[in-house]
Amino acid sequence: MTPLRTLALGLSLTLATAQLAAAQTKTTTKKTTSTAKKTTTAKKATPAKTTTTTKAAVTKVVAPVVVPLMADEASTGLREALTQGVSKAVAQAGETDGFNGNADIRIPFPPEAELVAVTLRKLRAGALVDKFEVALNRAAETASTQAKPIFLNAVQNLSLQDALTLATSKESDAATTLLYEKTAADLRTAFQPTMQQSLEQTGAIKLYAEMVARYNKIPLVTPLNPQLVPYATEKTVDGLFALIAAEEGRIRANPTAQGSALLKRVFGK
Repeated sequence: MTPLRTLALGLSLTLATAQLAAAQTKTTTKKTTSTAKKTTTAKKATPAKTTTTTKAAVTKVVAPVVVPLMADEASTGLREALTQGVSKAVAQAGETDGFNGNADIRIPFPPEAELVAVTLRKLRAGALVDKFEVALNRAAETASTQAKPIFLNAVQNLSLQDALTLATSKESDAATTLLYEKTAADLRTAFQPTMQQSLEQTGAIKLYAEMVARYNKIPLVTPLNPQLVPYATEKTVDGLFALIAAEEGRIRANPTAQGSALLKRVFGK
């Protein structure tokens, strides 16, 4: 091989090697660029994590200020409760069968004259006894309609020295019990003329006198002369007090029965 051909062959090999190297470099660059683009695309496709911090709303509860009940409020509230009790008791008792149809307050035959009733029933005069008992209770109903001013006057004159204790008492009829203890005797005295008038109006006094007269005519019996008016007065007053006590109990226990803001404050739980 001549030197010239040898030189030409060497140049050809060098050129081929350079072209091969350049081709490999381009291929590597394309692969790197492609990979970089894919990486960039992947990064863009991945949503950035967002951390949201929500502050919890904190509500501060402020306890209401409770103003202590004063003695004058308790006293006024007790009188209002009793006044409401009297009004409802008189209205209820004054209805037809307010006494006669109410087993809790119906007035029975006078115990001191029980022998009269028992004896007359044995003599087949029981209808007379029954008629009298109805007339007696009708008299109580009639008298009750006129009792309101007498009872309300007693309520207003009632001394409530320990009103706070009465207002917060666990006894459902504490105020009514005090009213009864302090005024019942005077109420009976004031109420007796009204009661006698009602007994006469319903015929109870006449029926009672007739029964006693029949009994006293029976041979060998001890004559009786029982008084009807004091007995009827006592039982009517007691019946009204029973209704007042029931109304006081409702006011203490049931907020819906407390008609005014003052009653709610005095007796509210």
